[in-house]
Amino acid sequence: MKTAVCPGSFDPVTNGHLDIIKRTSKMMDKVIVAVLYNPSKNPLFSVEERITLLREVTKDIPNIEIDCFSGLLVDYVKEKRINAIVKGLRAVSDFEYEFQMALMNKKLNPEVETIFMMTSSEFSYLSSSIIKETFKFKGCIDGLVPDKVKKALEKKYE
Repeated sequence: MKTAVCPGSFDPVTNGHLDIIKRTSKMMDKVIVAVLYNPSKNPLFSVEERITLLREVTKDIPNIEIDCFSGLLVDYVKEKRINAIVKGLRAVSDFEYEFQMALMNKKLNPEVETIFMMTSSEFSYLSSSIIKETFKFKGCIDGLVPDKVKKALEKKYE
């Protein structure tokens, strides 16, 4: 069985993330969307909230599993017997960082393969940070996040 992981903070999940997740689900037997718990960051949504949102917005994709992890991704991949890491790329700047991470992951675990997937052009500028900043200052995020995510943001900022 071919299993891939789509790791990230997903704070919050955007339509760009969903684009990568859906496209990965068509290539793999199983896709684990893994929310990173990073104690050095101060996320808007808790890990539990991010998991709940991801479960809601991916419920129609049959081969998706939502999970979380902390520590090194290569350790998580080994523990879960995952075949590939899928990373979405928006721009050259993403590639530089993700390329370094992929090489380090390969050094730590030679069995790990990283697949880079270019985001769809309509989401190439989109990030969770931009969504939070835009929403915070009353900008329109329609079509950039699922409706459930928009509602969750409304609750956070009431």
